[in-house]
Amino acid sequence: MGAITVTPIAGALGAEIGGIDLSLPLQAEDISAMRAALLQHLVIFFRDQKLTSEQYMAFAKAFGEPVEYPLINGIDGFPFITEIVKREDDKANFGGIWHADTTYLECPPMGSILYALEVPPWGGDTLFANQYLAYETLSEPLRHFLDGLTGVSTSVKADVSKTREDMISNIGQTQDHNFAAEHPVVRTHPETGRKCLYVNVAHTSHFKGMTEKESAPILNFLFEHQVKVEFTCRFRWQAGSIAFWDNRATQHNPINDYHGFRRVMRRITLAGERPV
Repeated sequence: MGAITVTPIAGALGAEIGGIDLSLPLQAEDISAMRAALLQHLVIFFRDQKLTSEQYMAFAKAFGEPVEYPLINGIDGFPFITEIVKREDDKANFGGIWHADTTYLECPPMGSILYALEVPPWGGDTLFANQYLAYETLSEPLRHFLDGLTGVSTSVKADVSKTREDMISNIGQTQDHNFAAEHPVVRTHPETGRKCLYVNVAHTSHFKGMTEKESAPILNFLFEHQVKVEFTCRFRWQAGSIAFWDNRATQHNPINDYHGFRRVMRRITLAGERPV
């Protein structure tokens, strides 16, 4: 195993990590270097990895505590590994809207790791957006206003529910849970101390103490602002690619532009803390 390399892929966020085989036992200095890269670049990518489920779990456990996804069961023998499949005849893609993962939970995840097993010949890229930049580029009066607000997140907003329908029906599960949680609209990252926007179009329904109609003009502005192209990077998947993102300060959006092709990914979610 050679020295780890960190190569940024965009100005806003994102870096490819090279010089490491994740199927081998990780050394403490390698884990430290990758964690530093994650905190600096917010999403890190790996290429040409070939992992068993045990090796994939070992990699995830080096960075946090794996937890079950609340709406879909894990694969046989590995309850913390969720398989995300879009079949050739599926129309929706799972999570196909800008979002941070499961902000409708009291303690949303600190990060998620996605491993590509099968990818279409083209399309299926994932976009990521830097929520530090989204907050820091707002005007001072608006930042001051947002600092005092609480957002309400729900698991059943219509647009995101539609992105789950095909996969959940294919595996014989039903969406029988309605989760909701309240979080600061501006959260402080527990490791970097930086502030970032913590609302998203998939899950945030309104501000606490305000109606949805009152909240909508401000939220709609924020939803558009926080995914400006200059805040984003775009990742082209290959079989064996891995993306590991900091869910506390990013959003992501898997692009649904590969109808007629099969795509198979496996995800591990890492436990997080209550946002403050």
